[in-house]
Amino acid sequence: MIPVSVIFYVFAALAAVSGFFMVLTRNVLYAAFSLLICLLSLAAIYVCLFADLAAIAQLMIYVGGILILILFGLMLSLRKSDASETSPSRNKIKSSLLAGSVLAGMLFLIFNSKLTALPGLEKTQPVLVTQKTSIYSIGIEFMTTFALPFEVASLILLAALVGAAYISAGSKTK
Repeated sequence: MIPVSVIFYVFAALAAVSGFFMVLTRNVLYAAFSLLICLLSLAAIYVCLFADLAAIAQLMIYVGGILILILFGLMLSLRKSDASETSPSRNKIKSSLLAGSVLAGMLFLIFNSKLTALPGLEKTQPVLVTQKTSIYSIGIEFMTTFALPFEVASLILLAALVGAAYISAGSKTK
């Protein structure tokens, strides 16, 4: 059996490579597809970290909703033959230096932060039999501690939905 840490690093490398390709490509459609690969690999990373709710939210919200909207918008709006090229990069050297310095600073902070000394990280793989998923504990908190704020948020979202439907319908009477 392959350890979870190996799978985690494979998907982390895939996310980094696809994100790097997304930034460097000039074709907007290729950038959107590499964003898809990046978002899917992030969902796999969440699964490796036993964060079920975050993985499901990643798939439902970002991959299922936002990315599909981006792809439909691109496919419906790109009618010209040379529309795949966006504005050319003008400051490649400055932006590369800035990105490299930010990456070096982040790597310095990560390697000097002693992340393994945090409580709860002494085991690499939790026991699957006794562990309940994160969805279970979040569901319990929603139905007990945060029931009232959850219902208020749902009423506000319902009011926003009704308002958006009213505005989009327009006024029929004048």
